[in-house]
Amino acid sequence: MGKAKAGSVRKSRGRSPAAASPAAAARSLRGKESSRPGEKPAAPRESPGEPPLSPPAFRLLDLGAQRERWLKFQERQSLTCEEAARLLLDTFEYRGLVKHTGGCHCGAIRFEVWASTDLHIFDCNCSICIKKQNRHFIVPASHFKLLKGADNVTTYTFNTHCAQHTFCKTCGVQSFYTPRSNPDGYGIAPHCLDEGTVRSTIMEEINGKEWEKAMKEHKTIRNMSKP
Repeated sequence: MGKAKAGSVRKSRGRSPAAASPAAAARSLRGKESSRPGEKPAAPRESPGEPPLSPPAFRLLDLGAQRERWLKFQERQSLTCEEAARLLLDTFEYRGLVKHTGGCHCGAIRFEVWASTDLHIFDCNCSICIKKQNRHFIVPASHFKLLKGADNVTTYTFNTHCAQHTFCKTCGVQSFYTPRSNPDGYGIAPHCLDEGTVRSTIMEEINGKEWEKAMKEHKTIRNMSKP
């Protein structure tokens, strides 16, 4: 992984993602974390003549003038308190990013990753990357979540054993891995993402054959795994 050569940055356009909205995000969360699929959260009990109670997760929050609006939104989207809290946290924690999903070929491994719609992809020429065409973009570990397949992931290491070349032991596809350049993050294969969330890509060639020199000269790559 190293400094880009002159004229080595290439930009390509992909399919424009659908505009993300709280309602769309809410639909993606609906029913996933309820103890009984399809069951709406029970309404809080209240005494006759008393004003309606807030859902338990928000009793400690001062919602002010937004209280009734929030309760109507939560009821309209059939959200549990946990789902509503997750939606609110995601909106602010990953502001400006979108949730991409992807996985291996056989479907045993699935993941989600929060990243830009415009991806900065590295094309490395080190001994292993050149053989498996390891093009990837880098994200902080906190932006990545393995949804399923932890028991189907196997790892190959060599030389310094810093890079964790993880792949599916069924189909052999590497959809993500831990780069030597960014051991605190993940390298995600853009070609393993589901369609519809990538707007464009920029490709940067990295001189991995001279790894130490390349890392010393590159000014931004190590920061890409920082939250």
